[in-house]
Amino acid sequence: MISNFFGDINPELLMAACEAKSWPFEEARKIIKRYERSCYSEVVLFETGYGPSGLPHIGTFGEVARTTMVRHAFHILTQGKVKTRLICFSDDMDGLRKVPDNVPNCDMMADYIGQPLTRVPDPFSNEYPSFGAANNARLRTFLDQFSFDYEFASATDYYTSGRFDEALLRILAVYDNVMNIILPTLGEERRATYSPFLPISLVSGKVLQVPVIARDQKKGTITYIEPETGEKIETEVTGGKVKCQWKADWAMRWTALGIDYEMAGKDLINSVLLSSKICRTLGGTPPEGFNYELFLDEQGQKISKSKGNGLTIDEWLTYAPMESLALYMYQKPKTAKRLYFDVIPKALDEYYAYLSAYQRQEWKERLSNPVWHIHNGRPPQIELPVSFAMLLNLVSALNAENKMILWGYITCYAPGVTAQSHPELDRLVDYAICYFNNFVRPCKKFRVPDEIERETLAILHEKLGQLDHHADGNLIQSVLLDVARGIQRYQDHSKVSPEGGPGVSISFFQMIYEVLIGQTQGPRFGSFIALYGLQKTRQLITNILDEKLIS
Repeated sequence: MISNFFGDINPELLMAACEAKSWPFEEARKIIKRYERSCYSEVVLFETGYGPSGLPHIGTFGEVARTTMVRHAFHILTQGKVKTRLICFSDDMDGLRKVPDNVPNCDMMADYIGQPLTRVPDPFSNEYPSFGAANNARLRTFLDQFSFDYEFASATDYYTSGRFDEALLRILAVYDNVMNIILPTLGEERRATYSPFLPISLVSGKVLQVPVIARDQKKGTITYIEPETGEKIETEVTGGKVKCQWKADWAMRWTALGIDYEMAGKDLINSVLLSSKICRTLGGTPPEGFNYELFLDEQGQKISKSKGNGLTIDEWLTYAPMESLALYMYQKPKTAKRLYFDVIPKALDEYYAYLSAYQRQEWKERLSNPVWHIHNGRPPQIELPVSFAMLLNLVSALNAENKMILWGYITCYAPGVTAQSHPELDRLVDYAICYFNNFVRPCKKFRVPDEIERETLAILHEKLGQLDHHADGNLIQSVLLDVARGIQRYQDHSKVSPEGGPGVSISFFQMIYEVLIGQTQGPRFGSFIALYGLQKTRQLITNILDEKLIS
């Protein structure tokens, strides 16, 4: 996902952008309104956050991708006259709360519970100095893989270098005000021990959640009881000797860096509200943003980086290109969506459908087309003669793993189309074979047709034999529908056919897929027959009627 924005903004594009209703433009207008009574700062700052207690996951990618879309929309609306930066901030000074389920050497990590993530040894190898550093490297690797334009920031670096010192001293100065914001939201037991400052123990090295028993604003220190020894310890709040509790930390970061825009998950709505109050107390202005819905795994549970449930970036990219994932991130960000393997084929085909439509659209429609946002205004021109769903059906019908066999069918269906002339389609053939082997083949189950279904297939066999072998998918689909309309079981009286009779029930096509392909559903079957071939399809039917395919 290229994030380097192009320079030329023509008047027609700008006019359409000013009226665009797509959510990235709506979000960008919030930032413009933020500055309507003042001049823009030297650089408008966008931020995304990452907790490196677990491996980077698709949700992390989604937040950066969506923020980049808003940033690009802002670039267009301001005609490229306002500089912007995107900071990807890693809270790697956070204490290790529990050992993640999806990392090696768990026993070793258990000894470091409570330690800052940048002091926990790397469980993967000796390549990095810490668990936090290893996960930070993984974050940067996959963001770089998609060519995002961002600046990586480490909490450990910012705390220890003094970049947060001024804001930390400000928290100390308004300590009571911050406490008055947070304490009403806590239970009685937690209220007794809460402090916005978390000292880093000089004894155990842990991030301590202990009450502050004294403060000295002039010296810039707090005093607490060391749990290991019972001693009173006075420590400065600057120079990385403490870190802040989550909500105070977020507010402190916004204030110190002057963040203008940051989105967050729906589960953090209350945290955003509280951090915004603290930010104002510190003299800052909370960033603009919105709360997106969470992704769910196949069981409907929230995806967690420590549990490793749901899809990983690598798993999605095994079966589909990055652009299809970016589309999934763009669509309905405020709606909870399942993020599992079965959503990939639909997302992939929708991406190429949007890409095909883009070239025929005016600017108004283009700015509502997801591919404009995915490619930062420069979507490629790619036309595919065969959809991914049809490729999956072809692979399924042939039980094929040989690309040459598949390309033989494709070239016959679309003369002149080859792997060399259509490299993007060739890439989809690879994806289709891989997806079929891992998700379709294990679930294939042919159903034995009953008598009515056998009679229906026999009629279909006869009608397909009457067609010219060059018949296209639309004509073949019409023949399928005509066959179904003549059989009472497949008549749908809630629909009306072109001739005024009953329409066709979806159960007709479900039967065809279950009996002929061994699946419960698929793309338009007339188009598939055109790709697979009339005679090959008739042979499938013959095999079923002769009971050669049932397994």
